[in-house]
Amino acid sequence: MKKTLLLICVVAAALVVAGCGNRNGNKQKGSESAEVSQTEAMADSVKQEKLKHDTMERIAAMPAEPVFDIVTSLGTIKVRLYADTPKHRENFAKLAFDGFYNGLLFHRVIANFMIQGGDPLTKNIENQPKFGTGGPGYQIPAEIVAGHHHKKGALAAARKGDMANPMKESSGSQFYIVQSEAGCSHLDGEYTIFGETIDGFAVIDKIAAVQTDGRGLPLEPVMIISVKYDEELNQ
Repeated sequence: MKKTLLLICVVAAALVVAGCGNRNGNKQKGSESAEVSQTEAMADSVKQEKLKHDTMERIAAMPAEPVFDIVTSLGTIKVRLYADTPKHRENFAKLAFDGFYNGLLFHRVIANFMIQGGDPLTKNIENQPKFGTGGPGYQIPAEIVAGHHHKKGALAAARKGDMANPMKESSGSQFYIVQSEAGCSHLDGEYTIFGETIDGFAVIDKIAAVQTDGRGLPLEPVMIISVKYDEELNQ
């Protein structure tokens, strides 16, 4: 009987020790996982800071009126950004350098008026009911210059209406390109024009001519493949 009791006690003690070992092991593994997660987070933060620094350096090195290529699924539109709208100039350049526009759609196309894109929600077709409402999470103060008009090829910032936006602040990313001066002339003084097309007017016309639904959304997607800094023209 004593031997049996002794055996039971030994087994119980072994189980207790094993349980403690498992708990300690789990704690160690949990600690190691937390350390890995923290290390990855720090590495990601360092990477993001480096990308931000590199982007700012590229912006600082740009000429006063840099040229960017808006490469679309229907051709390339070359635009020159204006020096006298610096906030919009730098913001567009930053988004382009960061690849923000890559893969977005022209979600509002109206013939004899303009073509509009730059909404990040257009990357997912499931967001279609919300197309036109997305952005990077901020707006840009208006930079409306009297000398800039809605001529064909003008590059301007989209924005919310006056009731919700009396200061006429621009969307942080959405822009439009004028296809018809006559159709857009009434917008002069109401929206910030921050650049103009220097090549690719036929592409603007081609995009404006696509079939659309009642909201102006092309039935066949027209994509912004990328917005690239034009190294050759910016030398």
